[in-house]
Amino acid sequence: MPVIDQEKANELLSPEFMHKLDQLELVSRKIFAGRMRGERRSKRRGESAEFADYRNYVVGDDLRFLDWNIYARLDRLFLKLFLEEEDLHISVLLDTSKSMDWGEPCKALYARRVAAAIAYIGLVNYDRVSLYAYSNGLQYELTGVRGRRLMFKLMDFLIRVNYAGPSNLTAAAKQFAIRHPQQGIVILLSDFIEKGGYEDGLRYLLGRKYDIYAIQLLSPEEIDPPLVGDLQLKDIEDEDLADVTVTRALINRYKRNLELYCTNLRDFCTARGINYMFTGTDVPFDKIILSYFRGRGLIQ
Repeated sequence: MPVIDQEKANELLSPEFMHKLDQLELVSRKIFAGRMRGERRSKRRGESAEFADYRNYVVGDDLRFLDWNIYARLDRLFLKLFLEEEDLHISVLLDTSKSMDWGEPCKALYARRVAAAIAYIGLVNYDRVSLYAYSNGLQYELTGVRGRRLMFKLMDFLIRVNYAGPSNLTAAAKQFAIRHPQQGIVILLSDFIEKGGYEDGLRYLLGRKYDIYAIQLLSPEEIDPPLVGDLQLKDIEDEDLADVTVTRALINRYKRNLELYCTNLRDFCTARGINYMFTGTDVPFDKIILSYFRGRGLIQ
């Protein structure tokens, strides 16, 4: 068992906030439409003790589940069906490109806190939780974790993850879709600053019919830059340089372009059934979890 840096773990999720999360659960309205937790079940052959129904026997069915008492009375073969709990798979794709490790409050810390809270809620409710870190493709993964007692593994994963390189959502989403064919909730935490575009990456996720949440995180400095004068700007991911004179007119044009970029991302997601949410990292973290996610139906 890894030794967890408790101070860093508390920075992600304090014991007080974890207590607030204990009574919450993650819900997929797309996958288990119309059903509350405890009703997320299906009639399948299995070894559950809870009987559900019968159906006619067909060649190839497992003979262990035949009801011989009914056969003795009716001279017909019926198969027993049992209620089987359907697992809810929760996957968090965490953008760990260099551009995320910036801002005040830092986008990287904010995204890791959101990921930790989602993972904790899933584990408390015995869902299957997986974390994936990506930059130029998938870099690290922790898959299929289940049960509150394994929260230390997810905390250790989030504490140790490194932020480096450019973001390539297309490559990461393609790799994820191949490795994770199960239906489930997929939560993408990113600034969506993608030189190659975000469209193809999101299409790979749409191809698997996941219940997708795209959470765009930007720092206050990105939303409202405090820059003026003659500056040399460097791209934090690929280190490209640009000499610019920052004027009020340039700042206003930047804000319009940023607003258009975010609007296009939102419209792309909305038109395809992806749940999109935008937040600045100066928005209180607990508000995102306890208010925004509840309002979008992800948490109840």
